[in-house]
Amino acid sequence: MKYTFPFVFLASLLAACGSESSNVAPDLPADIPSAFSSFEDGVEVYMDEEMIVIESNGVPNHNSSYFSNSSGQYAAYDGDNSAFQLNPNQIVTQQYTFRIPAYPGEAVNKEATPLGAIGVALNGVAIYNQYAGPNQPLTFEINSFDQYNGHPQQFGAYHYHMEPVYITDLVGRDGLIGYLLDGFPVYGPREGGNNVTNTDLDAYHGHEHATSEYPDGIYHYHVTAEDPYINGNGFFGQAGTVSQ
Repeated sequence: MKYTFPFVFLASLLAACGSESSNVAPDLPADIPSAFSSFEDGVEVYMDEEMIVIESNGVPNHNSSYFSNSSGQYAAYDGDNSAFQLNPNQIVTQQYTFRIPAYPGEAVNKEATPLGAIGVALNGVAIYNQYAGPNQPLTFEINSFDQYNGHPQQFGAYHYHMEPVYITDLVGRDGLIGYLLDGFPVYGPREGGNNVTNTDLDAYHGHEHATSEYPDGIYHYHVTAEDPYINGNGFFGQAGTVSQ
């Protein structure tokens, strides 16, 4: 059976990473961890044995210069990157199915993240790693990111390599912003009132302690302003799968 959850923007549900409070959505099925209530309306979330399945069309819920000019979501770039240059692609609807562990644990053998989707943001947009291509840094590709730090690849799949600022503007820069394929959550670039830096994190770009959504403690990733941005040397846990 499938359940679709509304995107909850209340501070009590998407509180700071270090907050001690925890709230459970009242209509959340008991077999699904409560944090998954944070996904946007239209993103389907359901349980399949011990896997959380997340289905999304991958289309952002915010404006972008990568929508067709005739789209109601089209907006010219109005960010602060003076070197911005539109890439030749436009946003195309996808059919993502993410299958991630409901109760993740550390992998014995860590795996490098692949090119393409390595996770999913709360609005159903794919999260990519820190590379523009095989061993190619984002140095120049960054200039094609729209005002919300996303852009589409050659087949129209819109994605984030860096902080999804539309989401962090809504939930707070210390809030939950999504999950990687290994089932571990991703939080924004602030924690405990301070900016998180790479030196605060391990080689996989995360650390472990209690969060608002996981008061008993959990390993989690953080967005940072520096490369590798979201994920470091690979998945901390055993990765699930994604198809589209």
